[in-house]
Amino acid sequence: QVGTMLCRFSFRCRVGVQLRGRGLSSFLSDEHEQVREMVRNFAESSILPVAAELDRTHAYPGAIVKELAELGLMGMNVGEARGGSGMDSLSYAIAMEEISRACASTGVVTSAHNSLYCAPVDANCAESQVDEWLLPFAAGQKVGCFGLSEPGNGSGARAAATTPRGAGGLLGF
Repeated sequence: QVGTMLCRFSFRCRVGVQLRGRGLSSFLSDEHEQVREMVRNFAESSILPVAAELDRTHAYPGAIVKELAELGLMGMNVGEARGGSGMDSLSYAIAMEEISRACASTGVVTSAHNSLYCAPVDANCAESQVDEWLLPFAAGQKVGCFGLSEPGNGSGARAAATTPRGAGGLLGF
């Protein structure tokens, strides 16, 4: 919506071309337009019809997440060699916009998995950790998470003091 709103007004982009009233999709490459169309079609046919019920019942969209994984949307920015689909950041932004347009909570699940789990693990894990902590997540076989809030620290991630202990936790801690 922001891009559409911006395009209603006259502005100059970096190369000095005057844009008047044209949507951003007219400036997407064919590849990015294909991503937008594929994700929009999926979101409208598979997510939108169940979005209100998911929100009303506070249900986790497990079946949808499996379908998103089959489409390569659960490891978008992770390279193919590491189990992801190797898409670029613009493809990721387009996909998140289309998914969130259909269901905000499904968009949050997808975004948190891609941005808050897969991205830092991909950037920081040792090669010896890839098979366990990245491949199944980038392929969408497992869903990553990010624990942000805990009593006493609000939403500041740097203030978190929780440390996983013991064995048998959801992620094998």
